[in-house]
Amino acid sequence: MIRRAIEEKVLPECEKQGIGVISYAPMASGLLTGAMTRERAAALPADDFRSRNPEFREPRLSKNIELVERLRKVGERHGVLPGAVAIAWVLRLPVITAAIVGARNAKQAEGVMRAGDLKLSPEEIREIEGAAAVATAR
Repeated sequence: MIRRAIEEKVLPECEKQGIGVISYAPMASGLLTGAMTRERAAALPADDFRSRNPEFREPRLSKNIELVERLRKVGERHGVLPGAVAIAWVLRLPVITAAIVGARNAKQAEGVMRAGDLKLSPEEIREIEGAAAVATAR
């Protein structure tokens, strides 16, 4: 959701050629889960790669947190967490055949386990992409 350049040329060509695409880290290494805050991002240890990732620092962090709030609103309507909505958003395209999702414990896994079953309406996709467009307008 944060890096969408693949949508313009790569995904259409893959679809044309019948090549499935696997999305890696659809929750952006925890950024889109709903658990990341400005305080948590600022406190990431130096040995955590996210502490050097521009998406976890300002000014991008604020835009990404705005995106998470949109995911949260959609998720509340479905009874799921923002991360599950992020996964469902990625899987909405037929060319995306799978998403590699990480979880550190059973509770995290449970929170996103059924994301593949979540079908977002066109209105919800527009709502999410409105936030995604803000997050990617850099």
